[in-house]
Amino acid sequence: MMKQMGLKVNELGDIERVILQGPGREIVIEGPTVTVIDVKGQRMYQVAGGKVAEKAVEKELVIPEEDVLLVAQQAGVSMERARAALEETEGDLARAILMLTTG
Repeated sequence: MMKQMGLKVNELGDIERVILQGPGREIVIEGPTVTVIDVKGQRMYQVAGGKVAEKAVEKELVIPEEDVLLVAQQAGVSMERARAALEETEGDLARAILMLTTG
């Protein structure tokens, strides 16, 4: 009957860990039971059981050199001061320039 409806269910027995990642956190499920449900070509994964651990993840700030150069030129400061301002403002160019020119 399930076959007639286009429904296939298979368990993935070799999965050791499932990791769910979001912008500020990571959920790790160790030793889960993972089932794939295929309905007319659309795949769904069901994760059940296992040991769950959740942790906060800090996003690494990457500041391009072009941004550092632009802030340094616009604010009339060294590259080091421009980089520090960009790190403090989490990469916001306008806030970094404003901070350096009004402070």
